[in-house]
Amino acid sequence: MTNKKYTGRSLLLATLLLSALVSGCSLVQPVSPWEKGVLAKPDMTFEVDRLDNEYVEHTYSSKEAASGGAGVGGGGCGCN
Repeated sequence: MTNKKYTGRSLLLATLLLSALVSGCSLVQPVSPWEKGVLAKPDMTFEVDRLDNEYVEHTYSSKEAASGGAGVGGGGCGCN
């Protein structure tokens, strides 16, 4: 026997909830051209301390005997 707890009413409620969540994504507006200058400022980067980031990259390249490629994905085989 199947459990018939889920009726048309709960299906309608779930559909309305899902559509409300999906429609919330449509409110995001693209960045205007005059706002892109603000996003390009050094304050908007992920690295907090530039000197610390350079130290970490130097340590990594010393240990791994490789340099560069910090922002590029790949396996290191040169396929990309």
